[in-house]
Amino acid sequence: MDLTDGWTFEAIVQEGAPVDLAGANPWSADWVSVTVGNITVEHPSYPGQLHNLSVYKLAGQNPSIFFAAGELSNGAWAFYLPTNPTREFLARHRG
Repeated sequence: MDLTDGWTFEAIVQEGAPVDLAGANPWSADWVSVTVGNITVEHPSYPGQLHNLSVYKLAGQNPSIFFAAGELSNGAWAFYLPTNPTREFLARHRG
């Protein structure tokens, strides 16, 4: 499994704990799935441990806030933000 380029680690938090993604808390908004497929990232604390995360955008945000998220272990969620080129690609994506 190859790592997906274009994403940077933002945070690991317990489910529901506040996290700032470009000025918004994702737990306070609906997540809209972005149909670009999953991304593969390395666990920030355990190099070599790979995880597949889904890509989302927060509903009702303008400009759109894109992120990837997934539950790494029981109740522990990781969040990744796209780099500028990846964010621009996602903003153009209509899927």
